[in-house]
Amino acid sequence: MRVLVLGENLKDRALIEQVLQAGAHDLVTATNADQAWKLIHTGEARFVIADADGPDAVTTDLVQRTRQAGLLPVYFLFLTSNEELVAEADDILHKPLRAGELKTRVAIGQRILKMTDSLSQARDQLENVAMYDPLTGMLNQAAFNRLALGELERARRSSAPFSIIALEIDNFNTLESQHGIEARNNALRLVTTSLRERSRPYDCIGRWEGAEFILALFGVNGPFAEKIAERIITGIRSIDINSQGTVLRVAMSAGIATALSGDELADVQGLLLQARQAVMQAQEAGSYQIFFANAGVQPDR
Repeated sequence: MRVLVLGENLKDRALIEQVLQAGAHDLVTATNADQAWKLIHTGEARFVIADADGPDAVTTDLVQRTRQAGLLPVYFLFLTSNEELVAEADDILHKPLRAGELKTRVAIGQRILKMTDSLSQARDQLENVAMYDPLTGMLNQAAFNRLALGELERARRSSAPFSIIALEIDNFNTLESQHGIEARNNALRLVTTSLRERSRPYDCIGRWEGAEFILALFGVNGPFAEKIAERIITGIRSIDINSQGTVLRVAMSAGIATALSGDELADVQGLLLQARQAVMQAQEAGSYQIFFANAGVQPDR
C-alpha cells in the first residue's frame, strides 16, 4: 500500500518511516495540502497520515475536498496532541507516537480500505444483476424502462422524434424443440452481438422476454427506424448457428412505433405496446417482415 505522509514538522517522521517500511508500504510525502491533493487526485495514495497540529491547518478542508471529489475512498489517519476529536478523520492517533500502536492503526486502515473496495465491487455486481439480462448482457425490462423514459423526455425537450423497435426471433421455439436449449441460447447471443454491431453506441437496447428485444431510439423518426430494423434483420438473416454439425438460420421480424417531434401525449409504455403488437402482426405475415404500428407491413423484405 502507498501511504502519503503530510506535514512540515513531523518530529516522528523517522518512526513513521520505520513502521511503514517494516510493513512493506511505499511512502510518499507532502509538506502542504495542495501537494497532498495532487497526489490524492491522481490516485498516488489512498492512505494519508497527516499532522493535524501543523501550521498547515487545512487538513480538514483536504478531507472534505477528497470526499466531495467522488474519488476512490481515501483513509485519513490524523496525528494530534489535542484531546479534542477531529471529526473529519477516519482515525486519530494521539502523540507521542508509539511504533506498535501506529503499526496497528495502519493495519486497521488497510483492512478497512480492502473491505470498502470489496463492498464496492459487490455493489457493482449487484447493480449489474439488477440491470442486465444474465444470458445476453442486454438491459432487462426494468432498466430498459428507466432509460427509455429518460430518452423520451430528452426527445421532448429537444423537439426530436423518438422510436421504439420491437424485434422477435420467429423460429425461436423451433430452435429449442428441435435442437435444444444450447442452440436457442446461441441464437440469443448471436442476435445480441448483431444488435450491438448495427446500433449506435448510445442506443438503449434491452431483452424484453423470451426471444424479444427492444430498442429505444432518440432522434429517430419512422423511416429512419425502418432502415435500422432492415439493417438488423439483414444482418441476423446471414447468421449461421452450428448445432451438432447442422447449420441453423435465425428468422426475425420487427415492429415499429414512433412519437413525432413535440408529441406530449406519447409515453414509453404505450409505444412499447404498439411496437410489440406490430411485431406480432409482422410474424403472422411471415418471417423477416417489418410492420409499423397501425400502418401495416412494409413490403419486399
